[in-house]
Amino acid sequence: MRWARSLCIVAMAASACTSPTGTPPLEVVVTRVVDGDTLDVTVQRAVTERVRLIGIDTPESVRPGETPECFGPEASRRLNELTPPGTPVRLERDVEARDPFGRLLAYVYVGDDMVNMTLAREGYADALSIPPNTAFERDFRTAVAAARGRRSGLWGVCTR
Repeated sequence: MRWARSLCIVAMAASACTSPTGTPPLEVVVTRVVDGDTLDVTVQRAVTERVRLIGIDTPESVRPGETPECFGPEASRRLNELTPPGTPVRLERDVEARDPFGRLLAYVYVGDDMVNMTLAREGYADALSIPPNTAFERDFRTAVAAARGRRSGLWGVCTR
């Protein structure tokens, strides 16, 4: 994580350098949207990392050998609209840095907008709380409940 601290020191003049847990954010560039809650990013033009968005769960769209779940392709498309390849994003972590699959776990920001929250608020994702990464758990649940109440996105189409 030495490289993340270095990036934070360089970026300090432009923004606050803490995440919900006080760790420095990481500035990266999106290289590919994998599905509705997973991205590939490039760190320092050399290292590609897979990132799983914390706090949400979108319907599956790319599980090999399986039919995409209801609203999975739409969730993937929406994430691609929010973070097309080449988009600079800021990753902020919570308590655990990686999941059991080795993916970085992060809240993903484009400017001041948290992409994870946008997907929840617009009805592309359900809330998913996996302790100890729960800094915004209540906010995600509130956003999903509002989307569900409006029958936005998957809540107006799918029986989930």
